[in-house]
Amino acid sequence: MELDLILSLVFFAFCAGAIDAAVGSGGLIQIPALMGALPHSATATIFGTNKLASICGTASAAFSYLRQVKIQWKLLAVIAITAFISSFAGAACVSLIPQAILRPFVLFMLIVIAIYTFVKKQFGQQHRHQEINRKVLILAGVGGLLIGFYDGIFGPGTGSFFIFYFIRYLKVDFLHASALSKIGNFMTNFAALSFFIPTGHVLFQLGLMMAVANVCGSLVGVKMALKYGSGFIRILFLILVSILICRLAYQTFWM
Repeated sequence: MELDLILSLVFFAFCAGAIDAAVGSGGLIQIPALMGALPHSATATIFGTNKLASICGTASAAFSYLRQVKIQWKLLAVIAITAFISSFAGAACVSLIPQAILRPFVLFMLIVIAIYTFVKKQFGQQHRHQEINRKVLILAGVGGLLIGFYDGIFGPGTGSFFIFYFIRYLKVDFLHASALSKIGNFMTNFAALSFFIPTGHVLFQLGLMMAVANVCGSLVGVKMALKYGSGFIRILFLILVSILICRLAYQTFWM
């Protein structure tokens, strides 16, 4: 591969890591960049290489958040386990549900999320301390299962769905929701790689170079999120969801 293509992918991986660390969905940046640079590669290889780069950045972001943001370990364990199991199941079922059916549904859900977040000015601005009881753990598990399965079978906007769900049902703010989403995203990436690596769909040399850039970007993203707080993350969240809506609308109605 030419040097300029490698450098461009490294740059996009850095940007993806920074965005993903704050509000999720760094794949919006990384996957199109890989598709443009590797037009003749199989889709599974694109996704596998993307996951290798992403999981390193996600792990770095998760570690950074957990050092700064207090999260209950029992809650983390439930989200991690359910997200891994359902993501692997989603990957196994990927050929059963056509993306043409999923896209309009996901587009509708993202529009609802964007409107709700924009109208509810205080949404995600306050963190409510909760006792980790059975109801909270069940809600966390349901979110891990549903969104993990979605990530395995389709993917776009997974980080945004995690963040919205955790704010809405676990009553946390954007900062804590971002921290929790990193755990869910790490496990869904891990589940996907457990499928892509054995089947030979990962370009390790390129993926590892992008992984270094992704980690550097994630460190910047976490630092910005911790410095500017939930209000800053809310604005980035709305921008990212709007971009997702435009992209999916284009793919649904014009492609």
